[in-house]
Order: sequence, then C-alpha cells, then structure tokens
Amino acid sequence: MDIVIPLFDQFEPLDAIGPYEILAYVPGATVRFVTAEPGPVRDTFGSLPVHVATRYSEVERCDVLLIPGGGSFLAMVDDPEFLDWVRRMHAGTRFTTSVCTGSLVLGAAGLLDGLTATTHWDAAGELAAYGATYTADRVVRHDRVITSAGVSSGIDMAVRPAALLTDEVTAQAIQLYTEYDPEPPFDTGSVAKAPAEVIERARTLR
Repeated sequence: MDIVIPLFDQFEPLDAIGPYEILAYVPGATVRFVTAEPGPVRDTFGSLPVHVATRYSEVERCDVLLIPGGGSFLAMVDDPEFLDWVRRMHAGTRFTTSVCTGSLVLGAAGLLDGLTATTHWDAAGELAAYGATYTADRVVRHDRVITSAGVSSGIDMAVRPAALLTDEVTAQAIQLYTEYDPEPPFDTGSVAKAPAEVIERARTLR
C-alpha cells in the first residue's frame, strides 16, 4: 500500500507530519514524501528542513495521495506539470486527500468541481474560485476525495482512511497507540467558537 505526500517549500509541518504519523501505522503501508527536485524542503517556519529523495514525477501511481497545505500551495497551484500529475494520481488512487490549503491544490486540479469541501478558515473564500462550496466541517468526504480543515484537522482526517483501508478496530488501535485524545486548554479551535479578538490575533500569525 503506497501512500504519497508531496512536499514543497513553505509546507505547514503538522499538515504533513500529523497524518504521516497516523498512516505510517497502517499495516502494509509505506509512506513516501516526494517533491519537484530531490533535496531539502523547508517548512513554513524555516527550521525543519526535510530531505526528500524522490521526484513526484517518478511516481506513477499510489493508493493514497495526501496534499498538505501551508504557503507551499502557492507553488503547487502555479505548476501545471504538478497539477497534471495530481490528476493522473487521482485516477488510480483509493483515496485522494488534503489538509488545510492543500484543498486549493485539489481544486486547481479540477477535483473539487461541484463538491462541498473544507480548508483552513482563513482560505475559505478561495475555494469558490475552483468550483467548490466551502463548509466549516472539520473533515469532508465525497467517495474517494477527503478534505480537511486547518493544520491539526489532518490528524482527524487521516484516521478515516486508516479505517477504510483496514478496519475500524485497527484505526482505533492506531488512535490509541498515538494517544490521540485531545484535551485543549481553550475552546477556541474554530471560528465559530473563538471571540473576535482571538480571530484577529490569529490572522497576524501567518
């Protein structure tokens, strides 16, 4: 079972590493990071370079494609060759997934046309340009296409294909092993619950 995660410079680290942690425990799965040219790929903070050895163009098919977000989506949506590769991969995947602004990449590839989808709350308005309708749901599934909202929601999303690729007991065991049982100290994890001053402060973090 081949799971592929493309990384471009400025990727949001948890978008990629959170789902990677979950999906790597799927029995029989191999998770691979790919990029445009082999070498170090920097995250959005610049302190977590990931050495990626495989060009995305070398991958001809995969079972799961996962597109992370962050500033990297700008390079992805502006790369016709990459978008063509995403379309080719999607033709043969069991699941095509995204985290955060990675959904805009799926949209740019034409995979969200006419669908509801989710993304980071601050990028919600951009989904319409790709023919999708934004929903604030944390995870949205349409058959083989699964989108998730911002950053940490990728962990929630990854548990779903883990169950679909194996069974619910296995997915629950992965959730237990990784002790994914969040208890945040504040109830401000969505725009619907955060006060205005918190939302404005969050916008300064980009």
